[in-house]
Amino acid sequence: MRIGVFDSGLGGVNVLSCLRRKYPNNDYIYFGDTKNLPYGDKSKDELLKLANDAIKFLLTKNVDIIIIACGTVSSTCYEKLKNEYSIPIYDIITPTIEYLNEIKDEKIGVIGTNRTIESNVFLVPNKKVLQKATPSFVPIIENNLIKEKEQEIINELEEFKDYDILVLGCTHYPSLKDIINKMNIKTIDMGEVLINKLDINNEGKGTCELYFSLITVNLITNINNILGNNYYIYTK
Repeated sequence: MRIGVFDSGLGGVNVLSCLRRKYPNNDYIYFGDTKNLPYGDKSKDELLKLANDAIKFLLTKNVDIIIIACGTVSSTCYEKLKNEYSIPIYDIITPTIEYLNEIKDEKIGVIGTNRTIESNVFLVPNKKVLQKATPSFVPIIENNLIKEKEQEIINELEEFKDYDILVLGCTHYPSLKDIINKMNIKTIDMGEVLINKLDINNEGKGTCELYFSLITVNLITNINNILGNNYYIYTK
C-alpha cells in the first residue's frame, strides 16, 4: 500500500514515524512544505491552495490514501478537501476529538498554532478546555533550538500543570515531549491516536521517500533524530 502524508514541515515526520512502526511494510511518500512554513498564521484560502498543491503532488506518486499530518490544515480545510477528491483522505484531528469524547479526563489543555486554536475545533462538550496558541514552538523545533529554549517552553506551559491532559494540537509538538514529561504533564499525541484508530493494509516494500520544498541542515538533523537513516530525501 502506498501512503501519502503531508505537513507544513517537520511535524508530520512524527506521524510518519508512528505509521512506520505499526505498518512497516507499506510504502510512504511524504511532503513537507518547509518553504512556506509556518502555516499557523496563513488564511484559509492560502491553506487550501497549499494543501491542494500537496495533495496533487502526492497523487502523482500513485498513493492509495492521503493523511493530512498538519493540525492547522486539518482544523481549517479537512471537510472541503475530503469532498474534493475521490481518494480517501484522513486528517489528524478528527480521531483526537473522538478520543477526547471517550476518555474520563475532564480538564483538557490544548496547545496549537494560531489558526488551529482560533478554529475552536477542540472545544468538546462536557469538558473544561483551556486552549492556548503557542506559535513560537514551531520555529524553535524546526531550527533545532529546543535545548536552548527549554525555559521559555516551560514558562509557556506552566498554566497546564493542573490539567488532566494536554493535547499536542500541532504535529511538531511531540518533539517537546521530554520537556513536558519533566513537568509531569500527561500528553495526547495526535499521531499516535490516529494510528491506533486507523485500520489499513500492511503490504509493500517498506520504502520511505521524503520530499521537501526546502532542505536545511537542521531539517536533516531533526529527521535523523526521528526516523534514523532509513529513508530517501528529495527537494520538490
